[in-house]
Amino acid sequence: MQPADLARPPQPQLMLDDPATWRRLAPALHVQDTAFLSDQQPLALDADALAQVQRAVREDGYFHLPPQPWNLPTQAMADAIRRLDAQGIPLPFAFVYDEFWLLFWRMHRVLEGLLGPAYLRLPDFWAWLIDPQRNDSGWRPHRDRSQGALFDDGSPRAFTLWLPLTDATPDTSCMYVVPAQRDPTYGKGRIEGWQPALADIRALPAAAGSALGWTQELLHWGSSARPRETRVRISVAMEFQSAQTPPFNQPLMAADQLPAFAMRLQLIGKQILQYRHMYPLSDAVADLAQRLQAGLAAPAR
Repeated sequence: MQPADLARPPQPQLMLDDPATWRRLAPALHVQDTAFLSDQQPLALDADALAQVQRAVREDGYFHLPPQPWNLPTQAMADAIRRLDAQGIPLPFAFVYDEFWLLFWRMHRVLEGLLGPAYLRLPDFWAWLIDPQRNDSGWRPHRDRSQGALFDDGSPRAFTLWLPLTDATPDTSCMYVVPAQRDPTYGKGRIEGWQPALADIRALPAAAGSALGWTQELLHWGSSARPRETRVRISVAMEFQSAQTPPFNQPLMAADQLPAFAMRLQLIGKQILQYRHMYPLSDAVADLAQRLQAGLAAPAR
């Protein structure tokens, strides 16, 4: 979601609390479709792939997998985000659709291997459409949590998954990280005045359908897109935590249970408000988000 989008209200005729609105906007996607949800399975990653992921996270603080067999309509999902953007609807509303929750459920075996059994889904997610023609960029350098997100042995207490639905390149805006082994502040909280050596910064170009994830202590950011580029970068992210640590945010949710439509709307309102430091937020959108978070799912005015 870009600054211009959150600074303008959605079209007033849209009934955002009506599932029919969302089915019309993206007919290829599902909204709390019980039959569709009843037969979903995680990705079947083999033991070697899982071991490589765990080693990468242990050594570098992140993993990067090539495009996966998601068995989901990722092109239609990207198109839905384009339509949200075109209509001025905050992009986290993509999470009214079952497919956006299932995309992360597909990574269950990876997350279970990293966070342990009965890991939990945090109420933290987002969606991006980075348009070079608007001079867009990803989020500035940050750690998802500046401290306390690692156990004493260096394994993650909390973890972020970031999934590109279109190609993420240096031209369209890809992720950049400082690998854990090149960051003397990793796992030690913020150290004032430290800056990474430029040679230690690593670009992570990722084809559509790839899977990236990092511990919440990893320093990372999304780059600016090349102004002459015409392709947009579309991606989504969600956060998770171990069940063996106190809540980082609430409400925590079982990872194998998708929230009902009404809860999705409340969570979307929460996202808009809790990430408002990243974007200018119009009064109309702030009011809508507050109503949603409170469970008062009213149409935009």
